[in-house]
Amino acid sequence: MSFEIHVSGAPKAAVEATVPALIADLVASRITAGDPTLWGPAAEEEASKRLGWVDAVSISRPLVAPIERLRAEFTARGVDRFVLAGMGGSSLAPEVITRTAGVPLVILDSTAPGQVLAALDGDSESGGLERTALIVSSKSGSTVETDSARRTFEAAFRDLGIDPAERIVVVTDPGSPLDASAREAGYHVFNADPNVGGRYSALTAFGLVPSGLAGADIGELLDEADATLLEVAVDSPENPALALGAAIAATQNAAGARKDKLGLVSDGTHIEGLPDWIEQLIAESTGKDGTGILPVVLLPVSPELEVELHDLLVARLVDDAAHFRILERHPGEVLVSGSLGAQLVVWEYATAIAGRLLGINPFDQPDVESAKVATRGLLEQRPEPSAPAFVVDGVEVRVSEPELAASGTIAGVLDSLWSRLGPDGYVSVQAYVNRLEIPQLAGLRELVAADSGRPTTFGWGPRFLHSTGQYHKGGPATGVFLQITERTDVDLEIPGLPFTFGQLIEAQAAGDASVLAAHGRPVVTLTLTDPAVDVLSLFEAAQ
Repeated sequence: MSFEIHVSGAPKAAVEATVPALIADLVASRITAGDPTLWGPAAEEEASKRLGWVDAVSISRPLVAPIERLRAEFTARGVDRFVLAGMGGSSLAPEVITRTAGVPLVILDSTAPGQVLAALDGDSESGGLERTALIVSSKSGSTVETDSARRTFEAAFRDLGIDPAERIVVVTDPGSPLDASAREAGYHVFNADPNVGGRYSALTAFGLVPSGLAGADIGELLDEADATLLEVAVDSPENPALALGAAIAATQNAAGARKDKLGLVSDGTHIEGLPDWIEQLIAESTGKDGTGILPVVLLPVSPELEVELHDLLVARLVDDAAHFRILERHPGEVLVSGSLGAQLVVWEYATAIAGRLLGINPFDQPDVESAKVATRGLLEQRPEPSAPAFVVDGVEVRVSEPELAASGTIAGVLDSLWSRLGPDGYVSVQAYVNRLEIPQLAGLRELVAADSGRPTTFGWGPRFLHSTGQYHKGGPATGVFLQITERTDVDLEIPGLPFTFGQLIEAQAAGDASVLAAHGRPVVTLTLTDPAVDVLSLFEAAQ
């Protein structure tokens, strides 16, 4: 088998109780046949336009040769550095594919001006714009982050006397505004299947074009996926997608309540970054109508694994699930192993199956637009930033509720935020910063998890807005939110737009905070005025 899953304890009980009904209802074969009625009448219209991913392997095969030819053409012209401008699934799938293949791809899924400049400039090893091609990935082309990156690279290429048509590759839906404008400009254009949503698009042009241009063996990836298709299509107890979907959506704790949080641990696997891709797939697909599965990306030594949390199911991604099972080191966990292509297929099927079990539409994202609307409003009005509740050690503190700031210290504010956590609560840390300058900020997640005692997620802004941001507004109202933003002298104009990258990322953070607060979610925003120094204050406060 190209994919293995082993369950014990509560997950095994969930699989044994749930899978027979899924088999009786022919769920696996009906997904494969593109049956849009599986998720109820309210979801049928959307599902009828979003099941193209089940045929992605066969539809994508003809893309392999043109992608490889274009890579060879770029190489012959001395272009060997590739930058991907895309958000959500458009960037996370190529990221895991290229990292696992060990080939370089610059991911630009941020509006932090310093990060945009780094993508433009490159470094001494990879070269700068003279050796760079830009891949613009967007279903519609209207995504503000991707559009801003495209405008910036077009201007930069022209400044160097380079025709952007020679260096820009576009991946978009056929007939989209971007499709039309890109073809008019003479860019290389790859059309993706319009019947696939962004988070299910790993094996479509959105996943394959950037990965193949960067040098990954996308033909082998499709072979791996193809080897799994029969397994997930059969209505059988041996179907790994049925078992995985049942485990993540129906596992209960001792009190009979569903474990609605899924810890994702990459433990001894050659696949790099897969938990981040799974996180966006599951969170955006299931986090709505007040329910959902909250993915929590963990390290093998994370605090959440040191104690048994009543609402956390752990899925451990390993190289050999059978070996881990034999060792019996992880009772009550879900152990999965398989090639990258197999993992992409099985998790997509399992997520769609989980949506059916939860009674939600796994293909829409009804709450994602709210943060975009708030951002646009702030960019149009340009209000002055609200005054901080207080400033300490160079960190500006803003809160959604005055009571959160009563202590006058960062540690006290964090304690007040944790006090809002119920027994089923979670913490979301959101970092709207240049992650190339302070990558160590990701380590704050471990300290917050230990300090709060609850599952903690970490997202780099604004990329998470296109995926897990759906869960934050549409899922259970049990989260508390810690935003980290930065003040920086670095900024960058966006050609043709009346705002800068610095103003854009500031509006995105403020807009999301306002929407969360309007949903009754507590929000604390900590603004670092000297990020490299102030991050130490955060680490101290979180301990």
